[in-house]
Amino acid sequence: MAAWWRDEHGAITGAVAILSIAMLTMAGLAYDGGQIAVAHSHAYNLASAAARAGAQQVDDASLRAAGDTLDPAAATSAATAITAGQGVETSVSVTGSTVIVTVSTTQSWRLLPLPDRQITATATAAATSDL
Repeated sequence: MAAWWRDEHGAITGAVAILSIAMLTMAGLAYDGGQIAVAHSHAYNLASAAARAGAQQVDDASLRAAGDTLDPAAATSAATAITAGQGVETSVSVTGSTVIVTVSTTQSWRLLPLPDRQITATATAAATSDL
């Protein structure tokens, strides 16, 4: 008869517990990592759309007179209108015929219990009005 310290009954329980925790951690990393990638993509898409909308705000009178193509106030207004209501922070600058938009959004870690629970996704896009 084997001694009680050589008895291997229940030995698999410890391995299953450790493997279960590892699998749940990997699933959390996959989910949260995917959500962060989506947040970065969303920020870039919003910045690009806002920059394009701003670059379309041509000032006809100024174009004929001095060759400046953009109305800075209208370009800023159009760019911020695209990102309004999206829950993002937006910065717009107009230089000559170029509109530069920076969008920042935050994404929370949902499954993983990490100390810093927020990730900030920031994207910058520029569009030029070529007339």
